[in-house]
Amino acid sequence: MHCIKMSLAHMSQAHGERFEEIRIFCYKSSMNGFWQEKFYNPTKGMLSAEQVLEEMESYMEERPEMSYEVIVGCDSASTAEPYFPVVVAVLRKGEGGRYFLKRTRYSEDFNKRFVNWRNRILQEILLSCDLALSLRELLEDRLKGQNLSYEFNYIHADIGEKGATKNMVKELTGLIRGNGFEPKIKPEACIASVVAHRYS
Repeated sequence: MHCIKMSLAHMSQAHGERFEEIRIFCYKSSMNGFWQEKFYNPTKGMLSAEQVLEEMESYMEERPEMSYEVIVGCDSASTAEPYFPVVVAVLRKGEGGRYFLKRTRYSEDFNKRFVNWRNRILQEILLSCDLALSLRELLEDRLKGQNLSYEFNYIHADIGEKGATKNMVKELTGLIRGNGFEPKIKPEACIASVVAHRYS
């Protein structure tokens, strides 16, 4: 079980003053599962986590003169027992890219919290942050000293200024920034809202 501290700014209704609330979100991390189980790629099929890193490195080495972007995103279905497909994409700027995904599913007891759809959206962000933090460190170690140009700055979130999630945008983008990444939301969050959504 992992915990993330999140600061939420509020406005006091009584006095019109701003105050900050610190919440601790505890969640079931899937990192052990991510690195022990398989990822899916539509061309290569099922791959181990080590093979995913190899494929990402190989893809960049094919065209080392190009610039690359690594992005993580997650989505889920509004069902009683949702899947959480978490996607890692490596994009060759201006030329498309490749993606790898792991579909995460929880126990019946843990799924009860997703009756509240806000908890499900929060879980998408937590999984994305968790994977992105671990993957960024692994890539830095693996590609150290290589003449490859890549950025790993963004997490795509399936939330937007329109629709049911609009009241969560500020809090969840703050959570992403607090973990050292920049958020992209709909309609710019294609890794979450298009690629991951396809497998939810």
